[in-house]
Amino acid sequence: YSQNGEDGVTAELFGRLGINGGWLVEFGAWDVMHFSNTFHFIKENKNFKVIAIEGDNARFGDLRRTEARFPGQFVCANAFVSESGYYSLDNILSRTEIPDDFELLSIDIDSYDYQVWKSLTKYRPKIVIIEINSSIPLEIEQIHGEGKQGTSFASMLKLGNEKGYTLVHHRGNMFFVRNDLVEKIGGGHASMAEQKKLFRRK
Repeated sequence: YSQNGEDGVTAELFGRLGINGGWLVEFGAWDVMHFSNTFHFIKENKNFKVIAIEGDNARFGDLRRTEARFPGQFVCANAFVSESGYYSLDNILSRTEIPDDFELLSIDIDSYDYQVWKSLTKYRPKIVIIEINSSIPLEIEQIHGEGKQGTSFASMLKLGNEKGYTLVHHRGNMFFVRNDLVEKIGGGHASMAEQKKLFRRK
């Protein structure tokens, strides 16, 4: 269901981490099927629940129709996630029963993805999938905003490392695993310089 095989990568990470259920978060979710990084797991395993956040009213209606097919597995929120205030991700999640260290956060909103993840302080998901502008050369730092479209690999890598995560995969979206878990997937924590080297274009 994902755009570039992200759900397959996630399935491999779940297997290595021994994850067979838990909480997933995705936004802008639309119907949680179209280019979704979480729907595969909801469909195949009743032990997973998703908090699906969608701001567009028409698309939120589509999301509700998907929810009806999977009773007990959805928590839906009709909201545009903001960096602060009532609709910050911290505050939206705090109005649910999701634990602080939930399984997966997928951020793909084609804009201020960086700012939303940076603003998240109450929760520390095990895996974070986040979109970047992969057309920007690896060594360039750029954060979305002020006329700049998308965040660069280098800037998102820096943020992930500052928040206590290690980059483990990149395919348009970057995959981060929390540092206390990264050894379980077959490798130890690497420095930012080492992570950049691993993903440098040939």
